[in-house]
Amino acid sequence: MNHLVRSLFPFLFCFALAAGPAGAQEWTRFRGPNGSGHAISKGVPVAWTGQEFRWRVPISGASHSQPVIWGDRIFLLTALEAGKERVLLCLDKRDGRELWRTSHVLPMARLGNKNTGYANTSPVVDAERVVACFVSNNHFWVRAYNHAGKELWARDLGPFAAQHGHGASPMIFDQTVIIANDQDGESFVVALDLKTGAEAWRSPRRAGANPNIAAAYCTPIVHHPVGGRPELIFTSQAHGVSSIDAKTGKPNWEAPVYDKRMVHSPIVAGDVAIGSCGSGAGTGNYLTAIKLGGSGNVAKTHVAYTLRRATPYVPTPLFLNGTLYLISDSGIASAIEAATGKEIWSERLPGAEFFSSPVLIDGKIYVPSTKGEMFVLATGGKFELVARNPLGEGTHSTPCVDGGRIYVKTFTHLVCIGGK
Repeated sequence: MNHLVRSLFPFLFCFALAAGPAGAQEWTRFRGPNGSGHAISKGVPVAWTGQEFRWRVPISGASHSQPVIWGDRIFLLTALEAGKERVLLCLDKRDGRELWRTSHVLPMARLGNKNTGYANTSPVVDAERVVACFVSNNHFWVRAYNHAGKELWARDLGPFAAQHGHGASPMIFDQTVIIANDQDGESFVVALDLKTGAEAWRSPRRAGANPNIAAAYCTPIVHHPVGGRPELIFTSQAHGVSSIDAKTGKPNWEAPVYDKRMVHSPIVAGDVAIGSCGSGAGTGNYLTAIKLGGSGNVAKTHVAYTLRRATPYVPTPLFLNGTLYLISDSGIASAIEAATGKEIWSERLPGAEFFSSPVLIDGKIYVPSTKGEMFVLATGGKFELVARNPLGEGTHSTPCVDGGRIYVKTFTHLVCIGGK
């Protein structure tokens, strides 16, 4: 199986499981199908003006949550009263009107950075339910609702401690919801039964009580090795890039080669898994490619290469046709040979800073900036800035794509672009 087919297999497999008869269930978790950032939609506009939004509706509170969609319903998290109240919203995809909301009072200590918030994560949705995390210092609630807003089950995973709050979104695999809980206290990965919330398995992680080990904010992905068992790929400072058995939680391998916090989520790029670490100051950030497979600690045997220039700290990269596409926080866009780390091109995007992750739509890269523009870049062997489009205001949220439309949660609104 060639590298392209192998890299796209998890993405196509997960989409096939999720898609309904109309093929519209495209963006059901953070970064879309299997966290790849790859959209299936065609016909999304490349260029637009502020007068060409399909709709733009205000969202109360503060949120960096990426929306998710099933059918005609959008699900989105937000936080009110400086995080004291957490809200799950359900909106009509057709016009953005609110259908229902459910809220929970969860007092939270003040966070350590003005760029973080109390509603950073995305829900995950399937045909029957939407699952969301509501996290404070004393409680880590995982709650499931039906599409009408009725609570189906709730499970408290205990206290949570991290300088910048909670950032890892839930994901669904094989009738379980997977929760990554790499924090400053007791850390673990847990699989909860989708129907009941009962614990299916728990995989302990090294607690972050060591002051030199930072909490992680990364959402896992599923990888299907050729001829092997499905594995969950994680990134964290404590374990580096790591793999656990997706059905049992048993650890497979890990490469703890990072000395700073890990925020962006992992991706599989051919025969390697990609992770990067960094700090808000941007000093000493680096990206490492880890060869897939092995057993136990593979840090000394499986590092394919390390990049130390213009690497992302927050935005998760994209992989397509053997090439990694990176958007750094400071606005440097790069194309890298995924197998070797060789730079193909690198250019600075003008006047921009990025905390959102890019998405791939119909062969083009879409990435929104903190200044309120959607940059559209061409893929391929040379840099090309295709368009710069207005969003009305800045965003830290990753775009959601569905049915020929793109949805962006800006600082105070949800914007829908395209689609007749």
